[in-house]
Amino acid sequence: MPKYTEIILKKCLGLKKNESFLVVTDNKLLALGKEFLEAAKKITSKTRLIKILIPKVHGTEPSNEIAKEMLNYDAEILITTNSLSHTNARINACKKGARIVTMPGITKEILERTIDIDYNKLTKVHKKLGDIIDEGKKVKITTKLGTNLKFSIKGRKAFGRDSGLFTKKGSFGNLPTGEIFVAPVERTANGIYVVDASFAGIGKLKSPIKIYVKNGHAVKIEGKKADALTKLLDSSGKEARNIAEFGIGTNEKAKITGNILEDEKVIGTCHIALGNNVGFGGKTSVQLHLDGIIKNPTIFVDGNKILDKGKLLF
Repeated sequence: MPKYTEIILKKCLGLKKNESFLVVTDNKLLALGKEFLEAAKKITSKTRLIKILIPKVHGTEPSNEIAKEMLNYDAEILITTNSLSHTNARINACKKGARIVTMPGITKEILERTIDIDYNKLTKVHKKLGDIIDEGKKVKITTKLGTNLKFSIKGRKAFGRDSGLFTKKGSFGNLPTGEIFVAPVERTANGIYVVDASFAGIGKLKSPIKIYVKNGHAVKIEGKKADALTKLLDSSGKEARNIAEFGIGTNEKAKITGNILEDEKVIGTCHIALGNNVGFGGKTSVQLHLDGIIKNPTIFVDGNKILDKGKLLF
């Protein structure tokens, strides 16, 4: 059993011999899916692997048949090319009690680099950040490249406190772990944010993408990859432009690779996502969720600086 499969199955999911376990994967990531299935068989005899088709964008719902199947297991790993994290299928399975880890676009290299970390240390960092977000009302983000974005988080709660340890019934998160995130209050975001690291659906950026925001929606996009991003958003309708998520990366072993699953966890970054946020306290349901990663941000919560050019101030 590779070390990362042992950590994920035994420590992160807490899989037990009397529990049922499901792997959802696709043709592109089938080899990794089978690796986790075989590792799980050494813990429990009640295992299954099912394959889905690869959709065009992150956040697309799986078939009704697979969504129903996901309701029948104690623990699940969703190793898919495009993310199922923010789908109703995943949400409903968790409501039924399943503990779920999603790993969209995962690679062996990412697993080997980012899974073997100090989870206790990370839990302490996440508690501090989570408390700040929970108690906060207004967020401001700035960067040297021109980001100047403000929005409300009043009444919204931070997610990510599990810190990669999804052992409670109905718990959910993705791996590698390493982010605290929140759904900004709808229609409160205004300003500009400049994504200079990577963007979901596009990959690692050679030049920045500038996004103008008015009343909670992206209204104008500039940059060499602006057309590609616009096409992705337009394919899912107006609500795909919703400012869905604000997150802060905290994993010291993660690095920018162009794979959003890892990129959004890099310490010294933050990310803004467009589209769906119903799975973590928001109100926008759309079949798309695209994160944009921002390097070295300065972040204020209620006027108090918590990051200075990417450095945590506690």
